[in-house]
Amino acid sequence: MRQALQVEAGDRVEFVDVQPGRFEIVAATASVKSLRGAFGRPARAVSIDEMNQAIAARAAGKR
Repeated sequence: MRQALQVEAGDRVEFVDVQPGRFEIVAATASVKSLRGAFGRPARAVSIDEMNQAIAARAAGKR
């Protein structure tokens, strides 16, 4: 299993729910930086204050 996933003892893996009762094990070795550009450019820039307000609103149960 480790050879197939190219992971060593202590490396991270993720269990992905692919359908009820069925999971896949995926090596979690890719850097977050590898996702850059995967979702295109945002429609507009968001400030840190706007991010904090959105987080606070979500935590308060607002949408």
